[in-house]
Amino acid sequence: MHKPPNGQNSPKGTLDGRPEDGGLDDAGYAFVAEVGVRWSDMDAFGHINHARMVTLMEEARIEWLLSAGEEYAPLITSAMIVHVDIRYQAQLRHDDSPLRIGMWIKHFRSVDFTIGYEIRGAHADPTGRPACVASTQMAVVDVEKHTLRRLSVSEKDYLKTWSRRLVTSR
Repeated sequence: MHKPPNGQNSPKGTLDGRPEDGGLDDAGYAFVAEVGVRWSDMDAFGHINHARMVTLMEEARIEWLLSAGEEYAPLITSAMIVHVDIRYQAQLRHDDSPLRIGMWIKHFRSVDFTIGYEIRGAHADPTGRPACVASTQMAVVDVEKHTLRRLSVSEKDYLKTWSRRLVTSR
């Protein structure tokens, strides 16, 4: 289920959790996913296990990328994770479910792009400090040749619409 960061049930100016113009919402997110926390995501200390956070991010990321549309399937299906970075700033517990995971494109280069994440519990202030901030670097590969490939001009243009600032390739 998609909702804007402010938690409104019928968000103005959004379409399936995405801004109507395909850009960023007022909070700077290209997409916000609500991901439920399962008991299996918990650790012995009663909070979400650090390794399971990567799985929850994956669920949100897949929901976002699959919503992009068929014209971007080559970009989505050829992207693979090459780096994950996570900073935990507060505990998240089962009763914080569903997590609100806001995502955007942090930057992109000729053969990769990086997705930024801010993760908050369901009842957290949407403008407050996120419990978790993270990023995943996605390399783009030629699936048949098993080699890196360059982002096309149209793929870069699409990524720009989801970027918090205009970024040029290096």
